[in-house]
This record gives sequence, C-alpha cells and structure tokens, in this order.
Amino acid sequence: MQLIIKTKNLDLTNSLENLVNKKMSGLEKFLKSKDSKVFVEIEKETKHHRKGDIFAAEVIIGAPGESLVARAHGEDLIRALVQAREQLEREIRKHKAKIVELPRRKYRKIKKEEL
Repeated sequence: MQLIIKTKNLDLTNSLENLVNKKMSGLEKFLKSKDSKVFVEIEKETKHHRKGDIFAAEVIIGAPGESLVARAHGEDLIRALVQAREQLEREIRKHKAKIVELPRRKYRKIKKEEL
C-alpha cells in the first residue's frame, strides 16, 4: 500500500506523518492488491477558528476500476482520521460483499430456472 499524504493549512511534520501512517496501516488487511494507492488529505479548514469541527480528513483509495472515498470532520485531527478510516472500512466491506454476492445471485437464478 502506497500512502500519499497532502496537507492544507498544516505543516507535515514527522509526528503527523507517523500518526497518519499508524492510523491508515490497518487498511492493508482489507485491500487485495498491495500496490494500491491511498491518498490522505488532512486540513485545518480555517486559520482563525478555534472551536468546532475545524479539522477535516479525506481518504481516497484508487482501486482497479473504482475509487473509494471517505470524508470526516472533527474537533481534533485524530478523531477526523479515525472516523474517515472507519467509514472507509465500511465501504471496503460493502464493496467486497458486492463482488462476492453478485456471482452467487447469478448462480442461484440459473439454478432456480433449471428447476
């Protein structure tokens, strides 16, 4: 898994990069191909606000034939990253279920027609 990190209104420090790597490393077990690219964009939406959902995280996985996107906002950066990762995990599971279930449905339909 190749992780590409982009920041807006934030400096990409080593600790921030390590945090993103740590939080997104759990996605590897869900991805079939190890050469897929994961784009992570983290931003502080405004420089003058101090309260509320001022951090945003967006994670895009460029899978073959489809791209999965998750967006989250939070009061702090860690919460936004965790929410985006959880949302992406749900999308990956749903996508994999579709891939597995579609041939099963076709087979059931064919089998039902034969009877």
